[in-house]
Amino acid sequence: MKIRFGIPAVLLALGAGARLAAQNPRAVDTAGVSRMHARYVKREVRIHARDGTQLFTAIYSPRDTTRSYPIMMSRTPYGVAPYGEDKYPARLGPSARFSDDGFIFVYQDTRGRFMSEGYFQYMTPHLDVKHGPSDVDESTDTYDTIDWLVKNVPHNTGRVGTWGISAPGFFTAAGMIDAHPAHKAASPQAPLIDWYFGDDRHHNGTLTLAQSFNFLMGFARARPGPVENYGLAPTWSRENPDGYKFFLGMGPTKNADGEYLKGSAAFWDTMMVHPNYDAFWQKRSLAPHLRNIKPAVLFVGGWYDGEDPYGPLRASKAMDTLSAGTQKTLIVGPWAHGAWSNGDLSSFGFIPFGQKTGPFFRDSVEFPFFACALKDQCGAKLAKAIVYETGANRWRTFDAWPPKTVAPRTLYFSSKGTLLWDPPSEAAGADRYVSDPAKPVPYTQATSFGYFRGYPAEDQRFASSRPDVLVYQTEPLTEDITLAGQVGVSLRVATTGSDADFIVKVVDVYPNDMPPNPDLTAAGNPGGVSLAGFQQLVKGDVFRARWRDSYQTPKPMVPGQRAKIDYQLQDVFHTFKKGHRMMVQVQSSWFPLIDRNPQTFVPNINTASEKDFKLATMTVMRGKGAASMLRLPVLPAQPVVP
Repeated sequence: MKIRFGIPAVLLALGAGARLAAQNPRAVDTAGVSRMHARYVKREVRIHARDGTQLFTAIYSPRDTTRSYPIMMSRTPYGVAPYGEDKYPARLGPSARFSDDGFIFVYQDTRGRFMSEGYFQYMTPHLDVKHGPSDVDESTDTYDTIDWLVKNVPHNTGRVGTWGISAPGFFTAAGMIDAHPAHKAASPQAPLIDWYFGDDRHHNGTLTLAQSFNFLMGFARARPGPVENYGLAPTWSRENPDGYKFFLGMGPTKNADGEYLKGSAAFWDTMMVHPNYDAFWQKRSLAPHLRNIKPAVLFVGGWYDGEDPYGPLRASKAMDTLSAGTQKTLIVGPWAHGAWSNGDLSSFGFIPFGQKTGPFFRDSVEFPFFACALKDQCGAKLAKAIVYETGANRWRTFDAWPPKTVAPRTLYFSSKGTLLWDPPSEAAGADRYVSDPAKPVPYTQATSFGYFRGYPAEDQRFASSRPDVLVYQTEPLTEDITLAGQVGVSLRVATTGSDADFIVKVVDVYPNDMPPNPDLTAAGNPGGVSLAGFQQLVKGDVFRARWRDSYQTPKPMVPGQRAKIDYQLQDVFHTFKKGHRMMVQVQSSWFPLIDRNPQTFVPNINTASEKDFKLATMTVMRGKGAASMLRLPVLPAQPVVP
């Protein structure tokens, strides 16, 4: 794969940094450790859940006992190291503001992980009805833990806040259901909410191959019993840094276990036998259970989160209906997964913001949220939706998300690669491309084994130049256009095969005369990076044609017969500036972000064989009576104030 001059240095550095952080997430900060030791005293306990399971818990209490403190708690499957009452981390709480201000901090290994007893479940199903002490889930474990803490930890005020990012975000969200009376505030940040439709493991039911394999090869290993360390993970990611080459060489998805995992990752094997949205996945969707939530809630997400962008938006939307009376704020910033907890975050890849978005979140949203709920230190009330408008590079607040003033507009595919705002008057036509599973379209131009954190806003010129990617674009815009919400995709397609994937990407095309940006530099470009002609990915996603009528019951495509593919891209809040173009790219692979479709219908793609993978010609219809289109949520321009 060719990588354009000036871009790879930054892109590859982002990928390398993510890998290094993953390999060494607890690099020692001796000064930070000393500060925490000087201010806090540590205690390790085993809290009994109602079914008798002991949950390992580390408690850090301020050494100053002249006053009482609220409790901040995080429950995690990733371990509460360092273990040992004489060992301290370099940081406590969501940010330095918390440890400086004074809280009691509690970290707990969730059941079945690290030093806690019990059986670990992925996306623990919530039990709406519990018949006795043996019926446990994350809400009961959270309740039982809080009940013990407020009764047994000295100098606590009887108020508890919970927070967590990613998987700990799931435990936070699940733990605020049927909450303990002392549980006053919860912040699920990039929480896993549904592993089938949009978080981590799948996009619209389609397997996230590289990310899932990379994560589960280490995380899903069995343990003989409570342990402080699971040992070293396999080294495939370090030995094979080029994920595209590795996963293509691996062949069909079924080879992952036979050639590499060899039964060591039980949940991978479980996923392989549940390709459809059956009861296994349905009971792991947390959104339907977020009713009558009592704690105040702060959902946090990132527009450039490549792991869990779906969770906070889906959960917030569910609560709008199921917990309409709950005090709730949703904030979504221009961030990668969990990035908001550290750093200035004044840019993402080559996209400059002109402001420090990280400190804004931590100091003006996160800390005030908990300070108000737990300490009665309340300033201005947080808006219901605090969202960063990418493209325009500014924060906006609304009383609902998506904004109530959004109006629908339609963008139609047309001939000669154009996009039109008016219904097509030209005769029906079509565009075609050959999709070859042996040469899938890469999702990134960077070299990355798991997934590249920079891909959600990456330059798409590497894809638009391929013959197996259709490209449509508008003329240069004569005014700003802001999208706020979900983009609807409506395709009229056909294939010579009996199954197909369709990936639709919405792209912001920068003008060709943009000058270099001196705020962004790359190796060999000390004068700044030029974004002239940059094709920024705004949002993209995949739909697998077998599920066009039902995610529960797949059915094949009829070769040569027109089919209707309707789905929605995940939420976006982006302004296409005047002079830019809106572009749409359509393709049938996005590898190895998602697994390859063999393009021959088989009951379960996870068990497909090499012989099932075949070339197919894809047809995308356009024109009068057969138009493919996007349905856009357009936010009216703000009135100009004199």
